[in-house]
Amino acid sequence: MPLDLTDWQYDLGGVVIGAGTVVNVIEVTGLGRPPVRDSDVDQPSMDGQFAGPDYWSGRQIQFDAAIVAPGDPAACQDMVAALQAVTDAADVRLVGGQGMTLRIKRPGRPVKQLTVRARKLDPEDKQIIHGYVPLDMEFLAHDPTLYADTVSTTEIPLGWLTGGGFAAPVVAPIYVQDGTVAADRPGWVTNNGDADAWPIIRITGPCANVTITHVASGRSLALPTLNLAAGRWIEIDTRPRFRTITWDNGGNASTYLSPGSRLDLFSIPPGTSEMRWTAFDNTNSARLRLTWRDAYIAL
Repeated sequence: MPLDLTDWQYDLGGVVIGAGTVVNVIEVTGLGRPPVRDSDVDQPSMDGQFAGPDYWSGRQIQFDAAIVAPGDPAACQDMVAALQAVTDAADVRLVGGQGMTLRIKRPGRPVKQLTVRARKLDPEDKQIIHGYVPLDMEFLAHDPTLYADTVSTTEIPLGWLTGGGFAAPVVAPIYVQDGTVAADRPGWVTNNGDADAWPIIRITGPCANVTITHVASGRSLALPTLNLAAGRWIEIDTRPRFRTITWDNGGNASTYLSPGSRLDLFSIPPGTSEMRWTAFDNTNSARLRLTWRDAYIAL
């Protein structure tokens, strides 16, 4: 379970610093507008430039802090060691796409988090005998978006009736789908933030020929040759630092995705969206589960 944070506290991979701790955070920079990676080009034989798209670069977050434990140099060393342990973990440092979680609590705002890599941890120990160690830390968030501290989840069963049911008056004949027609069931997801959120989608069989559609945008992910046995599942991860499709045993399932399907465009925009999925399933037991974190542009 994540540690509870109070105002002006920061959780660095499980080590809490800031208000009420031995680490006094003097200043934090890099939590405003992310750096811009522009694509402007000079106009040939003319003054000025052509404005190309602007993209966010990685977010560099710097902490100006100090460990304050009067008369207790051992406590200072213990804190430095704890910070080094969480920032040097091999399962983060040596694995592509992985990072440690930085959680932030500001007054009047919910806890928000980023996934970061440590780039600098520089204690200055000339005054450690007095229990005072200035600390310079720097982290890089490759994905600059801020995310909610809690995960949102919704599960959508595969329905049997087209269009969500019958419309009165009911007139014979009544057509009900069998296992040879792709079933269709709408569902809803809500991103309470103000930036695009990226879902993890798990499809559990039995089902075949799966298509997932974000109705408002018309964007879809199609897996026309997928055939999932009962109890087996695949997971589609659209998050910027992953964008993978894997089997329940960890194997690569990306070959099932159709060429026209774009993981890098399949986001959940702010507000409430309708998600719809179709597949063949004559047991009515297949499930689709979406998991996401609300996304924000600011604390």
